[in-house]
Amino acid sequence: MCGATRGGPSVEGIDVAKETVIQGVVVRDGEPVSTGYARLLDSGGDFTAEVPLSATGQFRFFARPGEWTVRALVPGATGERRVVARQGEPVDTQVDVAA
Repeated sequence: MCGATRGGPSVEGIDVAKETVIQGVVVRDGEPVSTGYARLLDSGGDFTAEVPLSATGQFRFFARPGEWTVRALVPGATGERRVVARQGEPVDTQVDVAA
């Protein structure tokens, strides 16, 4: 897996007790995808935020507690994962993409 850490970025330096964190990695065929975006949609499917993927396919959002969808948009493929975020419990997820 090219030395990348599984899951989202390190939460070192973040007061996770006070934050609601949704993070993870986007993968295709078991390998991280370094080109593309992760988009955060609220429980109604409305756009909330978007971030570029890191070189190791990782992303992070700070959100309010509740139900969310993380949608990965990469060249030629998409994927999404529903998550439930709670303050003080970082969500660490993987979004698989396929054409």
